[in-house]
Amino acid sequence: MKLIDKYTLKSFLKNFFFGLLCFIILFILVDLFENIDKFIDKKLSVVLIFRYYVYFIPEIIKLITPVSILLATLFTTSRFISLSEMTAVNSAGVSIYRYSLPLILFGILITIASVYFNGWVVPHSNAAKLEIEREQIGKNKTPGVIQNLSIQDSENQILTIRTYNEASRSGESVSLQIFKDKELSDLRERFDAENITWDEAGNRWLFRRITSRSFDSSGLVSFSFSDSLYEDKLTANSNISLTPERINIKQKKPDELVITELRAFIDEMKYKGQDVTRAEVDYYSKLSFPFANIVVIIFGVSLSLNQRKGSAALQFGISILVTFIYLGFIKISQTFGYNGDIDPLLTAWVANIVFLAIGLFNFLRMNLKS
Repeated sequence: MKLIDKYTLKSFLKNFFFGLLCFIILFILVDLFENIDKFIDKKLSVVLIFRYYVYFIPEIIKLITPVSILLATLFTTSRFISLSEMTAVNSAGVSIYRYSLPLILFGILITIASVYFNGWVVPHSNAAKLEIEREQIGKNKTPGVIQNLSIQDSENQILTIRTYNEASRSGESVSLQIFKDKELSDLRERFDAENITWDEAGNRWLFRRITSRSFDSSGLVSFSFSDSLYEDKLTANSNISLTPERINIKQKKPDELVITELRAFIDEMKYKGQDVTRAEVDYYSKLSFPFANIVVIIFGVSLSLNQRKGSAALQFGISILVTFIYLGFIKISQTFGYNGDIDPLLTAWVANIVFLAIGLFNFLRMNLKS
């Protein structure tokens, strides 16, 4: 590593970590002022409040890392320009590409780390934070008893539970309908049970007080009663993939699911023939958002070179403005993606593609000028 690389990276890292620290403190203070009444009303201890914000920090870091990188890029490059250091660098035959190399390499490293951090660390911390909200504050509570749970368990199978208790892993008034094909228009078998319970040892559902019906093209062909049967004994055609864990996952927010759980959830829903557009947008967004760290470095360097000179307040204002535009772009594209107007993969990447294209255009233009 050359001296200029060390100097550039050292200045960048100081600005980056300073911005990161400031934004973390700002986020925590804003949230604390917003929730202080709830903390007092619920008589939360200082230790519990401290834990709450420790769990909140990874989510803050995920959100503001691109902002801090953009801020650090603008500050570092603008300082080089304002002190005429960029002129000296150019005079020494160092191109803008070479000057940006250590920043881009750092962006690649932080992107790789962010994929893991955002995909696994943040969901675990979010789950712990939301658990405190649900149990101690009474916010974002998931119902212990779920009413009218209806799930297409496979392409040709629908399971309906009128009342499901998460604690006891049992349900009341259950109906399992098996159709001839995925069109769900030709009912072949139907099983109605007063209740079901999850058998931990056998890893299967136990149906009790069952009414069984079989149909063909002409109508009802058989009718029978059973006291209790396991799911695999109902019929050769029954194979229930739904488990209590899957029911719990369905009640969670996407922010609580690690990326592998979200992928498995999407694949399961696809197999069952359900619409997974919204979940796919969330999944691809988890993968694409870390790459904003590279995009904002290229965008920030090109913006600073084009700006030439400017105060720290101006650079900070530009950072906030660009961030709001970028996040607004993401939200708008997500809305179209959720509605199915844009492919989920494109929805997640369109903001990065647009800002990268603008950054590269300015980057090339400024390099030609220099």
